Amino acid sequence: MNIPASITTIIEQQPYPLLFTTISGSHLYGFPSPDSDYDLRGVHILPVPEVVGLDSGAETIEISESRESLEIDLVTHDIKKFFLLLLKKNGYVLEQLYSPLILKTTPEHEELKVIAKACVTRHHSHHYFGFAATQWKLFEKEQPHRVKPLLYIYRVLLTGIYLMQTGIVEANLIKLNQIFNLPYISDLIAQKLAEVEKSTLPNVDIAFHYREYERLRDRLQEAYEASTLPETPTAKEALHNLLVNLRMKS
Repeated sequence: MNIPASITTIIEQQPYPLLFTTISGSHLYGFPSPDSDYDLRGVHILPVPEVVGLDSGAETIEISESRESLEIDLVTHDIKKFFLLLLKKNGYVLEQLYSPLILKTTPEHEELKVIAKACVTRHHSHHYFGFAATQWKLFEKEQPHRVKPLLYIYRVLLTGIYLMQTGIVEANLIKLNQIFNLPYISDLIAQKLAEVEKSTLPNVDIAFHYREYERLRDRLQEAYEASTLPETPTAKEALHNLLVNLRMKS
């Protein structure tokens, strides 16, 4: 994809070295509207004095700006915080780490992607159950109903099922639907791509989509129960060693 210059500029202006920066959100999921903002996610490396001294550096940096008519949302975590999140059942950080839309990378980023495979467990399914439930409530209560929450529901459920089956993080709904072949997904994506971020579905069949939501939740439960993924992560030691090496280099 073509990266606007303002995005490159905001990354270059960050106060700490970056382990990586990737694009998340609708661009990663495969259905950005023409006016979608850019969700940038990454990891920064605090220098040793700002970790062990009395004045600690920022564990999380959040920036929301409008540049050249683009809405840009940047969030980065320090390496220790990000590594601790990887050891929890947090699907967000896995999707950020494995996003193919890479803006900034390092050799250690590639090393981390190898290590983090041992962070994926059966219990990451709970992240996707919870996210889907939140999005269904949002979709159901809004009037008129919007296409974005509906796409998010299908995206997270299919991501979760595929993760349980393969151990692979795939957040792009277009690619996921090449596997799951849900006939209504293409039309929903086409509408989201063509219209504004808050486009609506005036004639949507709520009962149909609720049945699909329930069916895919059941499939995720079945995938969880059948999954051969481990119960707990086994990457703590490798993450510790990488953390120490990165911190000392900084």
